Amino acid sequence: MNKIIIKSCAKINIGLNITGKRPDGYHNIETIFYPVNIFDELIFEKSDNFKFTCSDKNLEQDKSNLIIKAKNILEDYCGKIINVKIKLEKNIPIGAGLGGGSSNCAVTLLSLNELFNLEIDNNIIKEIALKLGSDVPFFLNPKPSFATSRGEILKETNLKINLPILIVNPGIHISTKWAFENLNLYKQECPLEKIIENEEFIIQNAKGKITNDFEEIVFEKYPEIKNVKKRIYDSGALFSLMTGTGSTVFGIFSTMKEAINAQKTFNNFYSIIHYDEN
Repeated sequence: MNKIIIKSCAKINIGLNITGKRPDGYHNIETIFYPVNIFDELIFEKSDNFKFTCSDKNLEQDKSNLIIKAKNILEDYCGKIINVKIKLEKNIPIGAGLGGGSSNCAVTLLSLNELFNLEIDNNIIKEIALKLGSDVPFFLNPKPSFATSRGEILKETNLKINLPILIVNPGIHISTKWAFENLNLYKQECPLEKIIENEEFIIQNAKGKITNDFEEIVFEKYPEIKNVKKRIYDSGALFSLMTGTGSTVFGIFSTMKEAINAQKTFNNFYSIIHYDEN
């Protein structure tokens, strides 16, 4: 095998509760990671030297991006140089709370391990993933999951939303570091574990109960994002929430027609409708 072509998915957070700050400086969270059908594509090809190219030229020039970090940490672990050409076709908005960078990082770890027969155990891959980012472990096997601790303790669930989900990104880059530094801790609890136990997401009961602790500070600094959520509700959404640390907001609609009509009102923003038919 000389080449691997693979897709890298995005996620939304159905609720995001910060339960406290840890001695190591990270935060404990409670959230539901839910994969959605927005994909980047990565091509890994054996080469005589290392080269990374990307459709987003700013990301291509960023030598600290998570794809390069993943390659470097594998080299350090194995004690060998990994000569590979990596091409990234970027579709997931950056700094949007959709986990695109973490997702790219996870598939890089898996793909390089396979392409170069590194034979690194899955448990070691998970440990390496967590070093690179708190939500990277989720993307090693992206299934709907209840996440705690830093986000690496994952409880897979049969939770499935069989309604259209409109995902809107207003093109604002939110720094995760800034969001955590300005967070008001211990604000509110979310009944997320109960939802997992019941394996049922009751949309009509979610509004006002399932929250994202980052909305308050993000909406204050970026009222445009708050307005996106308002417009989604005004368009008839059953439930709407910002995902991650922002800036993306999603809305769940009762029918595809309503979701499409709502999407038309955001034609100046990046938007997509996720829908699980089964």
